[in-house]
Amino acid sequence: MKLSKKYLVIPLLAGWLFCSQLLANDTIIIKAVGTWGYFTNYQKHEGPFWNQHMASVSDGQIIGEIKPQTELGLRGYEIMRLVKNGVFDFAFGLPGYVVPESEIFEGADLSSLVQNIAVQKQVANAYFPTLARAFEEKYNAKLMMLYPFPSQMIWCNSPVNSIEDLRGKRIRVYLTTLGDFVEGVGAIPVSAPFHDVSEAMKKGVFDCVITGTMSAYTGELYKVASHGFTLRVGWGLAFGAMNIAKWNLLSEPQKALLQQEVATLTERMWQETATEDAIALACLSTGPCELGEVGGMTLAEPAASDLIIRDKVAADVILPRWAGRCGPECAANWNRTVGKILGLRAEASRQ
Repeated sequence: MKLSKKYLVIPLLAGWLFCSQLLANDTIIIKAVGTWGYFTNYQKHEGPFWNQHMASVSDGQIIGEIKPQTELGLRGYEIMRLVKNGVFDFAFGLPGYVVPESEIFEGADLSSLVQNIAVQKQVANAYFPTLARAFEEKYNAKLMMLYPFPSQMIWCNSPVNSIEDLRGKRIRVYLTTLGDFVEGVGAIPVSAPFHDVSEAMKKGVFDCVITGTMSAYTGELYKVASHGFTLRVGWGLAFGAMNIAKWNLLSEPQKALLQQEVATLTERMWQETATEDAIALACLSTGPCELGEVGGMTLAEPAASDLIIRDKVAADVILPRWAGRCGPECAANWNRTVGKILGLRAEASRQ
């Protein structure tokens, strides 16, 4: 579907996006799009940052207007193309959703490689220059930030106590690298957007769902899934990027202020995500839950034997497949950056 057709079916988008203009010589409007409106990242961070915070700290020189992709009828995959075309000035999104332009975007959040958020932050920092070049080359965009969603784990409608219990199950995924993990453990990946998950699970389209801990709770996944397997299979690492033409309209003091505030926002989001897993897992299981009702799920932690299997899947399936998709130069760059931190190498399988 061409983008021009997309606009016709999204009247809210058409009515809201094309009014960006300078209000005065020293005031700039930033039209932004956020991630999912029903998740805490948008509600607590992305939305307030643009709708209130930047106008306040800039004395009205930088005024942001943001809506989540869910409210605008977008799926996420098209967002950076809209930024490139100047429809949006700034976007929050997932690098994995822009993979059709280049597999290089997968490299900061390959499935199951990182279990610790402090290590994931090192990975994000190491890969930031690579992603920044890719955003500029592919989308004429300036990468401003990388930040995590809570851990991506596995939620099922029947008991799962080990990786072996996943064999043969149909598991919802939303990124190619997650599909690699699922196939690597002998299961069947099924791609589906999050808003379809509950209904699809009721209908038996899949047996398990991969999504974040807080997403599982706020999306009330506990009403259709009875068990959780708390192996981290990803982080849902996200980005904030700005159209370079719009960036160049800012004065040097405005640029410095925006970069400073984005850096503060980024650090706050990393710190909060580090605590959200524990909160969400308590709410999903037996409590106590400071957010609302208790989900009553049965949670199983991975054993040492599961981690051994995970490491083998990472080495034998996830990394070789990605290296094959991305190419030798891309893989070599990953080995110099992320691979150096993790002690891993990405090399395509030799047929």
